Amino acid sequence: MRAHTARAVPSLYSPSGGRKYLNVAERRRFAKAAAHADIEVRLFCLTLSLSGGRISEILALTPAAIDLDSCVAIIHTLKRRKPGVIRQVPLPRSHVADLNRFFGIRKRQRDPLEAATRLWRWSRTTAWRRVKAVMAEADISPTAAMPKGLRHGFGVNATSSLVPQHLIQRWLGHASPKTTAIYCDVCGPDERSFAARMWKNSRN
Repeated sequence: MRAHTARAVPSLYSPSGGRKYLNVAERRRFAKAAAHADIEVRLFCLTLSLSGGRISEILALTPAAIDLDSCVAIIHTLKRRKPGVIRQVPLPRSHVADLNRFFGIRKRQRDPLEAATRLWRWSRTTAWRRVKAVMAEADISPTAAMPKGLRHGFGVNATSSLVPQHLIQRWLGHASPKTTAIYCDVCGPDERSFAARMWKNSRN
């Protein structure tokens, strides 16, 4: 029988120690840079950042996958061995309203054909090229300026905002809590407050 090898848990750092996620300041700069981009690019970049989804998962979104009343994106998890795994990820009401205005989501949901048509009809390569252009405009660090940089940034931001780990796991579509746990290793605000007290005591 063939032995099953354990899947390696991803790291938030490169072998040289470079950070592979967007920090809070970079996430803000990314949103600001996206605001100056073409509206379709802006909506894609913000959906990517606010949902923690993978580029291919956001490209797969259709009008039927956006719950306008609950402000939820229904994302098909594409990296699971078992097909048909979906997750519901909450989005800000203002962002959902912007999606509806631009794409006419509610109207398109009434037409079965339109409801199943992708919102963004780009290829993955085109989508990544446009996201990377916004990252360059936002001066994102080289190791973080990659497809998973925003996804990892979402996980780190959720952890530092004290979102329960089981919710982060569900929103990101992780099969194992071990994968979600990597975000707990990042130095967050509480940890920095403890360090600040330590620094203050060392000066006394």
